[in-house]
Amino acid sequence: MMRLDIDMTLVDRARCAAKRIADGIQPIIDAYTTTSIERCVLRLLGVNGVDENDVPLPNIIVDQALAAGLLEDGIAYWLGSAMLHEGVSLPEITAKLSSEKVSLDEVHPFDHETVRRAIWHEATRVCSYIKGRRLERERLITGVNSSVPPYLYVIVATGNIYEDVIQAKAAAKCGADIIAVIRSTGQSLLDYVPYGPTTEGFGGTYATQANFRIMREALDEVSRECGRYIRLVNYCSGLCMPEIAAMGALERLDMMLNDAMYGILFRNINMQRTFIDQHFSRMINAYAGVVINTGEDNYLTTADAYEEAHTVLASQVINEALAQRSGLRAEQIGLGHAYEMNPHMQDGFLYELAQAEMARTIFPEAPLKYMPPTKHMTGNIFKGHLMDAMFNLAGVISGQTIQLLGILTEHVHTPHLQDRYLAIENAKYIMNNARHLREEITYRKGGIMEKRANEVLAKATSMLEQVAEISLMSAIEEGMFASVKRERTGGRGLDGVIRKSERYYNPFPEIFMKELTSSDFQPVLWGDEVKG
Repeated sequence: MMRLDIDMTLVDRARCAAKRIADGIQPIIDAYTTTSIERCVLRLLGVNGVDENDVPLPNIIVDQALAAGLLEDGIAYWLGSAMLHEGVSLPEITAKLSSEKVSLDEVHPFDHETVRRAIWHEATRVCSYIKGRRLERERLITGVNSSVPPYLYVIVATGNIYEDVIQAKAAAKCGADIIAVIRSTGQSLLDYVPYGPTTEGFGGTYATQANFRIMREALDEVSRECGRYIRLVNYCSGLCMPEIAAMGALERLDMMLNDAMYGILFRNINMQRTFIDQHFSRMINAYAGVVINTGEDNYLTTADAYEEAHTVLASQVINEALAQRSGLRAEQIGLGHAYEMNPHMQDGFLYELAQAEMARTIFPEAPLKYMPPTKHMTGNIFKGHLMDAMFNLAGVISGQTIQLLGILTEHVHTPHLQDRYLAIENAKYIMNNARHLREEITYRKGGIMEKRANEVLAKATSMLEQVAEISLMSAIEEGMFASVKRERTGGRGLDGVIRKSERYYNPFPEIFMKELTSSDFQPVLWGDEVKG
């Protein structure tokens, strides 16, 4: 049932424009690879660990191929050729390459089909493992009495993975459904993935495969204790986006922050690098049954929430179109938005609710991620707690799926355990007390909310059609999103973008897309179905 009477012809036009925008990006995605994609291929093939200087082995091997001018063929092609050249197994050739006992520029190149046969077994083996982890998640979810949306999402950010575990377990026992481990400040700008468990991070904890495993095991333990499945989130963004997606798939993370434009706008990562990396990383997420979270809420930290609300919707539609190209299904595309109107605005709650209901109407199957007020939070913790309550009320009324809880001490200090407890208590009270309010109310025809939603939709559609005309990269250069301008040849990571040769080989897109396009592919389970 459409709760707001919005112009669906405009929605169709918006999606049509987004398809054209995605069409404009696809030739770049198809023609190029990146150093991070090739390192990801190695990780998926089982190449892991560091050398005596703590340099990750995937970086050593890819850098060797890049220096020799071979990466255009794909690291899988040269890894297969090296195995055949030396007559050894994949782990043995990895050891020889990383210790430089074998150099790729001395390896005889084999024909494509011979290389494919050499690599295919290892590639299908790891894909079977990832599929098994996906099925394991589904069994765990169906085996318990899952919570119902909105799911309560909280963050931990101590910098020490073992301290994070303590805080995550405490939050789950208080009622949290989703735990996000905030990543150490600046990790998105590192062109390598740190190795092993870490205990020193700034503003968060490093995303490493070992840390993923530690937290997943801890949340499985507390899930059994609480009798409900607790989901784990981390950040699949930055210069190592595909590698972190692979690590998350292997360690059964449930959700990944993965936005098409966030790294470009807010971390100044080169736009070509970002679009190429996000396409492959989203394939991995799609295959692993991971729900992505996009980052439209960040636009409203640099732009006014009332005046620029249409840019949020425009980005949601673009993110949806690009995600679908990677095989993500509607129930995996957790589009972001936020409760960020100036609290002193008259009828601000109506405008916030209109935006939330509009998103739910346009994306009825998407697990929408609703972000709390942050921009207008002050040292007045009592007012902040009330603002968070209004946000929670808007979330339950508009049928949001993922509710990232606000903390009353936002902008004061890093949350203490009791601050998080109060946030969960606030949300649980409102979610329970107003659980069926959504089903009892309707909105006035031609009222404030309906007019506002259609106004935002019209502006977003016009913007998308303009972007489709000039291209997404040109739109970013002109500062059309978040009022931030970036150059297509600027930012970090462009030196890691490589044009593919005719014999380029990467086995994983073929394996992923074959299953993702199959009618037998299992959907993502969220407990109760999201109701549009």
